[in-house]
Amino acid sequence: MTLTQIESRADSGIDRERIKHAMEEIVAAIPIDPDEEGIRDTPRRVADMYAELFAGLAEDPVEVLSTGFEEGHDEMVIARDITFYSMCEHHFLPFYGVAHIGYTPRGRIVGISKLARAVEILARRPQVQERLTAQIADAVAEGTNPSGVGVVVEAEHLCMAMRGIQKPGTKILTSVNRGCFRDDSRTRAEFLGFVRNGQ
Repeated sequence: MTLTQIESRADSGIDRERIKHAMEEIVAAIPIDPDEEGIRDTPRRVADMYAELFAGLAEDPVEVLSTGFEEGHDEMVIARDITFYSMCEHHFLPFYGVAHIGYTPRGRIVGISKLARAVEILARRPQVQERLTAQIADAVAEGTNPSGVGVVVEAEHLCMAMRGIQKPGTKILTSVNRGCFRDDSRTRAEFLGFVRNGQ
């Protein structure tokens, strides 16, 4: 994705000027010189950063997933290790990791890149990991109408690593299953086996 594409996406609904003013207040509340060369332009940079990080608020992951291809395929499809970066809504610190998505189409498949795109859209919002996992599953279910969906998200949270309990390296795993992934233990086990073993 080009910088121009990111900027055009990031401009949707984000009040950069208001963020800039808020950041100026934060800088003023810290005992540092706001006119230092390295700090002077920080409020604008932070406003631009938030506009980019929260660009997913203006996008619909279901719309991205609604374009598919009729292939007559009805066996499990898995996309592993989809990297994402998101912001914890509790402290506005990053959490990041990988998402694994499995779905069983009813003949109609979706372009694999669309799964990664849906993860990116949903991650580019203030989030909690549990909600992100469920939103990915629901978007895939609504956008592809499969017989089942499974999602596993593994992430490290900087709000745990940098502050509070201060336990870097701790991984949080969340999973959500829909349709046959929830109802059929063999389907669920097959998906989790692929995720666990990478085979």
